[in-house]
Amino acid sequence: MNDTRTDAGDLAEYGYQQELRRTLSAWAVFAIGFATISPVVGIYAVVQLGFVFAGPAWIWAVVVAFLGQLLVATVYAELSSQFPMTGGVYQWVRRLGGPRLGWLTGWLYLASAVASLTTVAYLGAVWLYMLVADGTPSPLTHVLLGVVFVAVALGINLLGVNPVKHFLNAGIVAEGVASIAVSLILLLFARHNGFGILFETLGAEGASQGSVLAGFLTCLAVAGWAFLGFDATTQVAEETEQPRRSVPRALLRAYLFVAFTVLLTGLAVTMALAKPRDAVAGTLADPVFTAVTEGLGAWSEKPFILVVLIAFFACAISIQTYIGRAVFAFARDRQLPFSTTLATIGPRQIPYVSLIATAVLAALGLLLGLNGNAAATLIAFGSGGFYFIFLTVALVALLARLSGRWNPAAGQLRLGRTGLIVNVAAVVWLLFEAVNIAWPRTELAPVGGSWVQTWAVILVFSVLFVLGAAYVVFAKPHTRLPQAAGPHPNAEEVEAS
Repeated sequence: MNDTRTDAGDLAEYGYQQELRRTLSAWAVFAIGFATISPVVGIYAVVQLGFVFAGPAWIWAVVVAFLGQLLVATVYAELSSQFPMTGGVYQWVRRLGGPRLGWLTGWLYLASAVASLTTVAYLGAVWLYMLVADGTPSPLTHVLLGVVFVAVALGINLLGVNPVKHFLNAGIVAEGVASIAVSLILLLFARHNGFGILFETLGAEGASQGSVLAGFLTCLAVAGWAFLGFDATTQVAEETEQPRRSVPRALLRAYLFVAFTVLLTGLAVTMALAKPRDAVAGTLADPVFTAVTEGLGAWSEKPFILVVLIAFFACAISIQTYIGRAVFAFARDRQLPFSTTLATIGPRQIPYVSLIATAVLAALGLLLGLNGNAAATLIAFGSGGFYFIFLTVALVALLARLSGRWNPAAGQLRLGRTGLIVNVAAVVWLLFEAVNIAWPRTELAPVGGSWVQTWAVILVFSVLFVLGAAYVVFAKPHTRLPQAAGPHPNAEEVEAS
């Protein structure tokens, strides 16, 4: 029988004490995963760009992204079942690929996670503005409202784990109303198009020099944003009851439920739009809002905005939650400057210094929005970093599996030979999608933007990689690892534990 004492003993085998409060149930972990992936944030952020580049056929890019990321989520579920520690990808790669690669992976992961919080805050700021005013906000107002999002997410997290759980539960309710309930109403009572429209582009290829394939690939690069965040469940493993069992199950359930909701919403909006050609032409600023208010009536505008806002805030809160844990995991291994301070646990048993530090960095990232509409750039930037991390983790897992350094059967999630097939397929998918997202596209940069914004993903992550590599070479953080937190026990020891 498993309880908090055996969970703590399990953690001790990796050289860590139980510092965080283990109060998260399987449902709470699911809520964190669901709120972080967030069907509202995911689909509402990409639907406009999807129409512009692929027309109504954009929905198929979402299907492809869903299937590809399901492979990745399955690999992550296997890993989380065997390594029930806060830190996720940093812990896995360090143990399976070595401490230097683990440090670089964790470094880039932190940058990508902060970028994702910036992106959600920037996108959510539009809905916050719509709640109190008409039209679109000025760049400065947009950025300031984004800072409000980051500040609220930080404030809720600083209150402790229980308030976070309550807000995430509210977010799930909001997601259900804004996505599932509204989508069903649109499909049943406000449909303007038949299923045949899902196979039409309506001339969207014109945005990609007349190439349907190029438009679809651009749409696929953007659609990848809709399926990020499932790894948030792995960052709270040390606060979860029975993590070997609860975390991988919550990860997969959250991913599948979000994917269903995303596809349902995308289908409903596409079939409910009375003038889909306006969305393709880019003259329709928000296809989702238009479809909902036309389908339900003008009375629904403010209530719908409020529900969507709750979902955005829940997503920002959840992202802030797992970023703080990721920094804490890095810092307690003395892998960062000011590690002792960043690893501080407050009276509410939360890593409050890490939470504050990452909130400040995310707020600074919002400055990109001062140069006009930065939504596409931020989405590409956030997605690009995560897909590079996905690829690194999947590749390290595959090599460790093939070399015998990792025995997936030692975890509670056992896929046998199917796991190897899934791992190989995940690597192939991620090689393709990582390149596709990082590919420099002028059509995704702000109008009148510089070449730096076109090459943002490659340039920024190249700089981050060089800085990280230099830090590894000169500061040698891997030599500061606590002895007890070194390599992971062999498969037999894990299985015995």
